[in-house]
Amino acid sequence: MIIEEGIIKEQDGSLSFGDYKRAEKLKVENFEVDGNMYKVRTHDQVTRLSKNSNLLLETVPGASVHNFKADSKITTFSVEGKGSTQITLELEANTLYAIYADDVEIDQMKSNLSGKISFSADLSEKAQDIIIKKI
Repeated sequence: MIIEEGIIKEQDGSLSFGDYKRAEKLKVENFEVDGNMYKVRTHDQVTRLSKNSNLLLETVPGASVHNFKADSKITTFSVEGKGSTQITLELEANTLYAIYADDVEIDQMKSNLSGKISFSADLSEKAQDIIIKKI
């Protein structure tokens, strides 16, 4: 399911965002949740979510992300899109994480000095559940 509005807050407090079928860029700024300001930019080439001007998640090409939640130990979301997609998250710097797709561990990696990790997923219209756990 694409998010035509760009970004929405779900009943459980999580965020859903992105429209990978959109040809023209959509930008939503100053989306406030619990005192934090979110910004999303989405179209078929890229989907990017920032919180208080810091990157949270980016997909290349664009994707639709559902039920995004992040805390200091775990980040969870479902993602759908088209084909091979690079997913980048900004987490805690210089930290080891385990990455799971549909309950299967696909990788372990250490974030760089700016806290970024990147991995690839083969996306389709059937959403994949992603879990990133701090080890």
